[in-house]
Amino acid sequence: TPPPQKNTTTTTMPAAATSAPGDGGAPHVALIPSAGMGHLVPFVRLAAALAARGCEVTFVNAHPVVSATEFRHVSDFVASTPGVRPLDFRLLPLEPSTAASTDPFFLHFEAIRRSAHLLTPLLSSASPSLSAVVIDISLASAVLPVTAALSLPSHLLFTASAAMLALCAAFPNAPFPASEVELPGVGALPAAWIPQPLHHPGHLFTTQFRENGRALAAADGVLVNTWAALEPDTLAALNSGGVVPGLPPVTAVGPLPPVGPGRSSDACLPWLDAQPEGSVVYVSFGSRTAMSPEQTRELGVGLERSGCRFLWVVKTKKVDREEDEEEGVEELVGEGY
Repeated sequence: TPPPQKNTTTTTMPAAATSAPGDGGAPHVALIPSAGMGHLVPFVRLAAALAARGCEVTFVNAHPVVSATEFRHVSDFVASTPGVRPLDFRLLPLEPSTAASTDPFFLHFEAIRRSAHLLTPLLSSASPSLSAVVIDISLASAVLPVTAALSLPSHLLFTASAAMLALCAAFPNAPFPASEVELPGVGALPAAWIPQPLHHPGHLFTTQFRENGRALAAADGVLVNTWAALEPDTLAALNSGGVVPGLPPVTAVGPLPPVGPGRSSDACLPWLDAQPEGSVVYVSFGSRTAMSPEQTRELGVGLERSGCRFLWVVKTKKVDREEDEEEGVEELVGEGY
């Protein structure tokens, strides 16, 4: 008989956390993100949402950082957002030869994991006392034992989709390698849809992904940057024990709204509204992938010759490869786009 489920289906932003006993003030929540804009941006948005709901927020910054771009993004946000304060977390040096990867982000994840014990004095000395902690999924297996020892309520923030969360939860017990993975509420995931590192058992990311999947059950809850109307079946399967038994409550808190003025992407909306339903191809390779100028031009030619309507996010450099010079979009693809 499977263990009783402690899940409930919840699909809205939780109310402000309960303040720590005896403090009598606003709830104080510490956020512990990992590297990568795909992780940092949702944490920044969550921090702003919590602060807007009356929480005091401590944003834990791991040093050294992967890139100056990420450092500026977080620093500018913290400096301009009342109710959010930074907390520097100095990492132990990591010798790359001791980790099975050369990727700067995977190495940064590993450096945080190996330095997790140093969070104990930082979190225990927070003033006012912490009410709760939100931890990036990539750090779950290393940081949850620390917060458990401090008796701190701890949620995980899963910055990808609920479908990816289902894969993370099922992966530790999935047959490996597999041509496809069958997930309740998601269906069959072809091998080509599964992140490439997971096809290699000895890859550092595979080890981290498996350990973090096992750690999910130790959290008090999982927040996902998705919404119920987008992934209803997957969220239901996660919360009913259909994916794996014993998961904590999974809460859809997305889409987390943008923070600050920034560069608005709303200019494309009138054009999109004018197109026939289902006629536009969205082209984006994420924050970690950058193509060469030659590849970008070739893709542009291919899109144009396809005759399809398309919305193309053009990225010309990787955040961890900070070249001094960058060609503009018009120089890359011409003025016709």
